[in-house]
Amino acid sequence: MATRYDLLIINGVVVTDTEIGEYEIAIKGEKIVKIVGRGGLKDAKAVKIIDAEGGYVMPGGIDAHVHLDEPPLFGKGSTADNYETGSRSAVCGGTTTMVTFAPQKKSEDTLLDTLHATHAKAKDVCYIDYSFHLLVGNPSDKALSEFKTLREEGVSSLKIYMTYEALQLHDGQILDVLLESRKQQITTMVHAENGQVIDWMTAQLEKRKMFAPKYHGTSHPPMAEIEATYRAISLSEFIDTPILIVHVSTPAAASHIKQAQDRGLPIYAETCPQYLFLTKDDLDQPGFEGAKCVCSPPPRESEADCDDIWEGLANGTFTILSSDHCPFRYNDNVKGKKTPISAEYPLGHFKYIPNGCPGIETRLALTLSADRLDLKKFVEVTSSNPAKLYGLWPKKGGLIEGESDADINIWYPPGKMQEYALTNEMLHHDCDYTPFEGRIMKQWPRYTVLRGKVVWDKEGGGLLGEKGYGRFAERGASSLAGPRNEREWDIPL
Repeated sequence: MATRYDLLIINGVVVTDTEIGEYEIAIKGEKIVKIVGRGGLKDAKAVKIIDAEGGYVMPGGIDAHVHLDEPPLFGKGSTADNYETGSRSAVCGGTTTMVTFAPQKKSEDTLLDTLHATHAKAKDVCYIDYSFHLLVGNPSDKALSEFKTLREEGVSSLKIYMTYEALQLHDGQILDVLLESRKQQITTMVHAENGQVIDWMTAQLEKRKMFAPKYHGTSHPPMAEIEATYRAISLSEFIDTPILIVHVSTPAAASHIKQAQDRGLPIYAETCPQYLFLTKDDLDQPGFEGAKCVCSPPPRESEADCDDIWEGLANGTFTILSSDHCPFRYNDNVKGKKTPISAEYPLGHFKYIPNGCPGIETRLALTLSADRLDLKKFVEVTSSNPAKLYGLWPKKGGLIEGESDADINIWYPPGKMQEYALTNEMLHHDCDYTPFEGRIMKQWPRYTVLRGKVVWDKEGGGLLGEKGYGRFAERGASSLAGPRNEREWDIPL
């Protein structure tokens, strides 16, 4: 008796990180069970058949840098999206797995309580699969001893900061984290900005009574990122352990990273759409409008800087493209962007504007619509490499018979979708603006499949997925290159 499949995807142009071809995909349960050439499933039976009509068929997106339901760690404000609304927004834009942050405060000496509290926030409310990075604010002896337990609980990455008083680690603490991460095969993410430079620049601006949103960019000069990036690479090389430098915005920082990679160091890097599409002009809007684009690092000088970041994606300097989704409502003076507006600061104070922009829903379509990346490279940086770097491969990020979850985006055939200008009203997050308002969209996922289930059908009801269908994805060690020396690190003598 012939196999009856749950879902067939036919007449598509399948794109992975390694090839493009006319293939058809058979799904049974949650897995991809067969991939054959065009027409190879013409006699197969299935509960549901999707005709891709020549559209691109790609692995579902993996967004590995997402802030949801976070407390105000850096001052005023708290994120607009929780795990329900953030994951809902994600799936409507083709992201099927997200890795969010579980932030440990400096006043806490354990990471496990933080992890369990974050599990409670996400449990039974997510539309997509999810995992966590532990954000280490206090690398106490107890916290360091828990790295082994994190691995046992399916968490294989963490994040540290070189800036922000509430989270900033000094170099000795960073070395402690890197050494223990090396022992436990944990990938360490680094927010590389020199916090003291930022504090000094902020004080200079305050002396001159320069408080408008645009001065946020001035207070975070490229030099702060360039120096911290080089220092992070140096510390990583000393311990001989992989790091991922997050949300890189400056071409000079990217150059440091490329040089380290060319020397064979396991240095990985991430950038985000805000550094591909926004510039300092977006911070310099009338009144308080520029606050919508306040994020750290800030959008840089010019479109030429954006072009250099695009080039870094194309040439492999950037391992992954994430959203750094960190949404704050604009018209909210209690928890949102307008919290610093007062009688004393009628245009607010850049220092206190909540840092971050929404972007989890727009990341994939915005980037694909720009038509500036090879299709295989697009899949690599938005899906396959995040899966490999963070221990999800090949279950996530690929289209591999018998191994990969059936997490799939089916895009429109080229030229088939009517172009439109993006508006916030089209999106599904819990934020009242998008920094990409008015951008021309040439693509959007037509269908999204998560573990064999159609959860988004743009023309057939939109969001079809259900709250709670998403589940925690346990992760192993990175499958990308690790330490150059397999021996345990020891003091060099």
